Amino acid sequence: MPENERGARARTRQAILSAAIDVLGQNPAAALSEIAAAAEVGRTTLHRYFPERSDLLRAVAAEGSSRLDRATASAKLSEGSGADALLRLCREYFDLGSLLSLIFTDPDCLGGATPILDDGCDDRFTAMIDRGHRDGTIDIALPAPWLSSLMWSQLYAGWSYVSQQGASRHEVLELVVRTVDGAVAPRAVS
Repeated sequence: MPENERGARARTRQAILSAAIDVLGQNPAAALSEIAAAAEVGRTTLHRYFPERSDLLRAVAAEGSSRLDRATASAKLSEGSGADALLRLCREYFDLGSLLSLIFTDPDCLGGATPILDDGCDDRFTAMIDRGHRDGTIDIALPAPWLSSLMWSQLYAGWSYVSQQGASRHEVLELVVRTVDGAVAPRAVS
């Protein structure tokens, strides 16, 4: 958010961005009028904040990246066992809700910051997986890029299940966490 935006102006801008994430997650080609209606502002107001669609999409990308960064920080990837940290990350990302829908609907929406496009293996993720390999909570045969793909595929499966089956978010989050936990667990050597 630009530093000169405070109070009501900042709240309006945030409402537009949140509405854009919600609406674009359902329909990446949604009209600006649909976004304005969802934000409960007029098109003139939306255009005052974002003169062009491209301006809004850049702001959505920045907001989405910021939300992903905050969720990653909240997961405290450097604390506890590697597997526990991975499960915390799954929970934090699952709670991003509409942003996940947008990422899954339009993987290019965050530009270069989309973790499912860049293999999701930044240094923090890789260090967490390496720690899990060392502490014995993550199967040593599973490399970090594979585990990133596994996590994102389960998040996608979870959000699809919520929308298609009408299951509660809480119930589906527990299914996602249980599935990831079981998938990363070390296997007995035979």
